[in-house]
Amino acid sequence: MPNYPDSDPAPLEKAPTGIDGFDDITEGGLPRGRPTLVCGSAGCGKTLFGMEFLARGAAEFDEPGVFVAFEETPEELTRNAASLGFDLAALSAQGKLALEHIYLERSEIEETGEYDLEALFIRLGYAVDQIGAKRIVLDTLEALFAALPNEFILRAELRRLFRWLKQKGLTAVITGERGAGTLTRHGLEEYVSDCVILLDVRMAEQVATRRLRIVKYRGSRHGSNEYPFLIDRGFTVLPITSVGLEHEASEERISTGIAQLDTMLEGKGLYRGSSVLLSGTAGSGKSSIAVHFAQASCARGERCLYFAFEESQQQILRNMRSIGVDLDRCVTGGLLSFHNARPTQLGLEMHLALMYKTIRTFRPRMVIVDPISNFMSLGTQIEVRAMFTRLVDYLKTEGITAVFTSLTSGSAAETPEHTETEISSIIDAWLLLRDIETDGERNRAMYILKSRGMSHSNQIREFVLSERGIELIEVYTGPEGVLTGSARVAREAQSREAQLDRAAQLELTRAQLEHRRHAIEAQVAALHAELAAEAAAFDTALKTEQGRNARFSEDRDRMATQRKKGSSAATPKRKGK
Repeated sequence: MPNYPDSDPAPLEKAPTGIDGFDDITEGGLPRGRPTLVCGSAGCGKTLFGMEFLARGAAEFDEPGVFVAFEETPEELTRNAASLGFDLAALSAQGKLALEHIYLERSEIEETGEYDLEALFIRLGYAVDQIGAKRIVLDTLEALFAALPNEFILRAELRRLFRWLKQKGLTAVITGERGAGTLTRHGLEEYVSDCVILLDVRMAEQVATRRLRIVKYRGSRHGSNEYPFLIDRGFTVLPITSVGLEHEASEERISTGIAQLDTMLEGKGLYRGSSVLLSGTAGSGKSSIAVHFAQASCARGERCLYFAFEESQQQILRNMRSIGVDLDRCVTGGLLSFHNARPTQLGLEMHLALMYKTIRTFRPRMVIVDPISNFMSLGTQIEVRAMFTRLVDYLKTEGITAVFTSLTSGSAAETPEHTETEISSIIDAWLLLRDIETDGERNRAMYILKSRGMSHSNQIREFVLSERGIELIEVYTGPEGVLTGSARVAREAQSREAQLDRAAQLELTRAQLEHRRHAIEAQVAALHAELAAEAAAFDTALKTEQGRNARFSEDRDRMATQRKKGSSAATPKRKGK
């Protein structure tokens, strides 16, 4: 029996898998030149993990690989991988991938007491040497050792297999079924492997959630949490954890899409990258306000991602057209993307993982989640809060403005400043929508419960949904209290009528004053005329008197003159005597 040295003189290196997210939590990939055990129950994704490890290694890292299947044929593997986006046929044609199907049964692997896997090693060695393989996948150990009922021989051959892989310097992935209460059926594989990865599928409330955990990784640090993973177009691990409170705080303000609401927010709108909560009862207008946020984002030429968990995309587009919000152009222009799903379709972690992946793919500047309250059926309040805390932290780190709607009902409706998910404390701005029932009517009102970093309005505003969109209206406050709806309209009509009456009365008073002013002015004019006439008469009399006086003076002068002439004529007669 050949002696394969159990040594690894080379320093620890890592072979990147290319699997989205996995290399992040392993800080580089799988241990290069060492075996890794991928274990889990049936259907958890072990084969896909190994296949993607080989396909990406050959295509992206120039490391050819050999896939050894003990249950599926190359044709079956090629078809299965094609549905996930991997062209194994093309890689095989390029000499980068070899698919080996080994059918095992007692007649082929005969247990003789001295039996070993030497024949298998020769076949594997030939396949490896043919393409210069750097990677290999054995799928699965149970199929390989199914013909070895002797536990002692099985353990010996298992150890020898792992040593052989190390001696060949292959980065290996060996898949294995999970045992009852143990990671593997034989309870030995995890001890001889340098890295052990556990894949798990859990059912809760009839919803399946896939999780991955790195059980051990010799000589390397690694993430020790459980991570959700997706299988859609390949294998995607999502290292989602709370990213803490180290995100940047933007000073930029963006419009909500509702001018009156912007006015209530210092006339500038919200801070970019902040998180906004819209809470209220059914029909209070949460989604209608949310789509105004989306429309405003698209108007700025920024992408918006809308996660809708109650309505289909077409239903939302149709309903919003009735209030004058046309989102069709935003969708066709590529600025608005909808992701519609029922919350019960996936578990909490899977929803978070899918949202995380969709955000990374679409790269929006605004994300809307409508509503978050439906997730309460998928987990406890603590679990739901933890999920959305991680989502909020991630969006803040990416500088993405987030809008969440939350349905309040039952006891929450009686205490509106409370949400079932209890995420209000991690939210930057909270717009609370209320229903006001008066005079047999149910009307909508809104106020800003909080908005961090600004002196926002404290007013309660009635808002109306019309074909022109959302209009915020000042509520009527008077002796009758706060009035909304038709009561407000009637009271406003009465106020306008009273105002018109007061204006008419003022106009009448003004006309009367004007008439009196004209009359007084006429009287003044008459008196002025009378005075002028009297003055003229006086002047005439004065002139007459002056004329009379002048003539009298003249007459007197003439008389004086006449008397002087008479005196001078009598004097010569006396001299002649």
